[in-house]
Amino acid sequence: MIKNILSFFGIVFIVMLFVIVVKLEPVYHQVQQFDSEAVPTYLKMMQEVLRTGNAAEATVWKVPVKDGITPEDVEDAMRSIANEHNIKNVGELPLSKQVEAMRGSPYRYLKIFMFCNPLTAAQMVDYSDAYSAYLPCRVTLIQDKQGKYWVYSLNMDLMIYGGRPLPAELKQEALRVKQVILDIMQRGAKGEF
Repeated sequence: MIKNILSFFGIVFIVMLFVIVVKLEPVYHQVQQFDSEAVPTYLKMMQEVLRTGNAAEATVWKVPVKDGITPEDVEDAMRSIANEHNIKNVGELPLSKQVEAMRGSPYRYLKIFMFCNPLTAAQMVDYSDAYSAYLPCRVTLIQDKQGKYWVYSLNMDLMIYGGRPLPAELKQEALRVKQVILDIMQRGAKGEF
């Protein structure tokens, strides 16, 4: 009887394995067409979602502002660094000022900067109209609820590696923009020009 029970479970296991393989095989072939960094990028993102329980946390970079550095120091540094890299500051949204005006009471610091290289933006949109939603590159300077300042930006890895490989020239330019945004964030958070 034990032999029959084990045989039954063995057959059930083989059938289940077969069903899983049949169902996942098309997915496996599609994933093989993705950029070689796609799976590690998604795994890293998923680990962060599991750690924080927050999908937004998993899709951003954040850098703490060095103690003693004022928001004005960070702003000036980020503008200067963007200029150094020939990235245009195409807009600033002083959201905390707008919130204060609408509420009639103080609000913690929150300002969004929009950086863009228009020629790179055109390349991205020519590749896929969906990339327009990622433009321009936003960098946020925010004061958290404990009073600490942070610099945030969208993690560009999903855009760069998350699907089929970008054309070589476009990928090279996207990686360059990624390094520029990280430089703006890291040096800006230290108030370095």
